[in-house]
Amino acid sequence: MNSSDTRTGAELLVDALSVNNVDMAFGVPGESYLAVLDALYASNEIDMITCRQEGGAAMMADAYGKLTGRPGICFVTRAPGATNASAGVHIAYQDSTPMILFIGQVARSMMDREAFQEVDYRRMFGEMSKWTAQIDDPARMQEYISHAFHVAMSGRPGPVVLALPEDMLRERANPMEIVTAAKIEAHPGPDDMARFRDLLATAERPLAILGGSGWNEQACTDFRNFAEANHLPVACAFRYQHLFNNTHDLYVGDVGIGINPELGQLVADSDMILALGPRLGEMTTGGYSMFDIPTPKQKLVHVHSGAEELGRVYQPTLAINAGPAAFARVLADMDAVHSASQERADKARSSYLKWTEPTNTPGDVNLSEIMVWLRDNLPADSIVTNGAGNYSAWLHRFYRYRGFGTGLAPTSGSMGYGTPAAVAAKRVYPDRTVVAFAGDGCYLMHGQELATAVQFDIRLIIIVVNNGMYGTIRMHQEREYPGRVMATDLKNPDFAALAKAYGAHGETVERTEDFADAFRRAVEAGKPALIELRTDADAITPSTTLSAIREAAQAKA
Repeated sequence: MNSSDTRTGAELLVDALSVNNVDMAFGVPGESYLAVLDALYASNEIDMITCRQEGGAAMMADAYGKLTGRPGICFVTRAPGATNASAGVHIAYQDSTPMILFIGQVARSMMDREAFQEVDYRRMFGEMSKWTAQIDDPARMQEYISHAFHVAMSGRPGPVVLALPEDMLRERANPMEIVTAAKIEAHPGPDDMARFRDLLATAERPLAILGGSGWNEQACTDFRNFAEANHLPVACAFRYQHLFNNTHDLYVGDVGIGINPELGQLVADSDMILALGPRLGEMTTGGYSMFDIPTPKQKLVHVHSGAEELGRVYQPTLAINAGPAAFARVLADMDAVHSASQERADKARSSYLKWTEPTNTPGDVNLSEIMVWLRDNLPADSIVTNGAGNYSAWLHRFYRYRGFGTGLAPTSGSMGYGTPAAVAAKRVYPDRTVVAFAGDGCYLMHGQELATAVQFDIRLIIIVVNNGMYGTIRMHQEREYPGRVMATDLKNPDFAALAKAYGAHGETVERTEDFADAFRRAVEAGKPALIELRTDADAITPSTTLSAIREAAQAKA
């Protein structure tokens, strides 16, 4: 073999990424894939973001996949790196996000000896990836990469994991010709659409619920036009509010945790549900209580890109295996078929507007008023991110998302997501305002990625809601074991001072009326910024207090 005609496995990998239009990758360096780092150096075509922990890197890759529809790319080293990254892989799996995780692996000659940091990744990631494989032959590198892109993007999208033995990455092989992987999306058939038309035409109280992955701006526009033509009220599934403009007269709220009771009643009273994109999992259906199992009393039209999801829990009246973008394209060309009046949608919209008016909460910082200020002052294309925790209930209820990709959050309920997701979002869209929300416990799981933002001059704004505890767990603790507090209190650092230590702008806000000026200073700081909101621990949700939950539980005991 003439070495001048060959490429190393690492070079072939980077070549294949370039063919697939990869412009950005996230990772933490490791000795197990030094050859890939050198190939990236030689190529100089991929923006490699060096992160501070592999979980943050994988969450950034997930955010990239959500925003672009193309696989987010992540590189980590073996064992400790891979186990850290698994948090982001799990998010991508439950959120159906296209993503490819590359893991450095021990040399092939050392395998099956429990060599230093050796793990069988096929077994480790088998339950949380669409496909996990190991590339043992550099001659097949481009074949594996092409397949990985196809798997990650097609059907129900999701993460792919590829292990890279370090000696394979240095071995040489002849390159092969490959082309850019195409997304394969299922389309609805004419019989499906004819039946859908009939169901919608005869429905008296239809409701649409949007969710899932595979959307884009055009799909959102196509669906909006269809909804307008048919006076169809539209709700969004848990953490998918960005799929329909929340300022639109047909938007009636989000279906999930902390649902507006009147919206819950609207769902119950509907005679037809168009579920376009969501899996109809636990979080969207209120613990599988919103619809009867296995057959809902409402006529259910379930449209999903993965055939395996149709009928998984709920038996639909009409199951359509189609991607949301493909289905919305067909809807956009459909004549209006529903003749119901606007009155029902108007009533539901009025309920939503009332539901999103600020509420009174204990303490000097009122999160609902802050969210209302943000919704009135942030640009319409701003991207807002968050992780998990009760603080997010204020964001989801009172903020208004106004376009595709303006909200990034894990439906899996994984903490620590907001900061790394915001880093990725601001890197992808540097001219847009990006605001990350995190609780105090949530922030300290991946807050070190603020150092990444400082290093790469990624000018995001982080808002840390500090109530001195793991609030969600404390809420459940008080409900189940009132007054018996264990392991949920937190002793926190001065978050503003910590941000300054990283080289970012830091502010502390202890009164609602001080927030607006602090936020303006953060915007004008010319560097990454963090605002700590010190909130009252009793302000546990927008609708109740921690003490009220405790007292109610004690009364039942």
